[in-house]
Amino acid sequence: MAMKRCNKGHFYDSDKYTNCPYCGVNNLDVQGSMDRGNTQKAEQEFATVPMHNSVINNRNVGEPGETVGIFQQKIGIDPVVGWLVCVKGSVRGQDYPIRSEKNSIGRSATMDICISSDDYISRENHAFIVFNPKTRAFRVQTGESRGLVYLNNEEVLTHSDLKAYDMIEIGQTKLIFMPLCGVNFEWV
Repeated sequence: MAMKRCNKGHFYDSDKYTNCPYCGVNNLDVQGSMDRGNTQKAEQEFATVPMHNSVINNRNVGEPGETVGIFQQKIGIDPVVGWLVCVKGSVRGQDYPIRSEKNSIGRSATMDICISSDDYISRENHAFIVFNPKTRAFRVQTGESRGLVYLNNEEVLTHSDLKAYDMIEIGQTKLIFMPLCGVNFEWV
């Protein structure tokens, strides 16, 4: 695994991705995405793309046997649905994009949200941020580690719903939650 750092500070596996998968899609027309006609056109165009060995949003999509997310399947990209921003800890000011469905948090570079500098965070699956594209709801849930997760200073025992500006504490890191998708906006 050859780790590389993009100009925005994200680390990614350069053997797997040609560009930073966290920075999103260049020249994405969000306003046009909100127009159903454009979405239908994109869905029709995407339907003609072979599902094996295609690269979308710098992520390999549709490899034989690979599970892909709902948004990824429908519109051809794995778009950002929200963010976590570190407000306290060793990576203060760093942002972490949240993608649709389940996002793992840990210190390992294989995690969707990698906070490698906090030794109080488990390497893998300390917690999860989940976005349900059907209900357009976010939640935080505990992972497989023995470390605790707090939401607005309350212990999360299994899972808790998230709303804008909620504070998540993992290890010695505090993150503020900022949604993009919800009642006012959705990708599909």
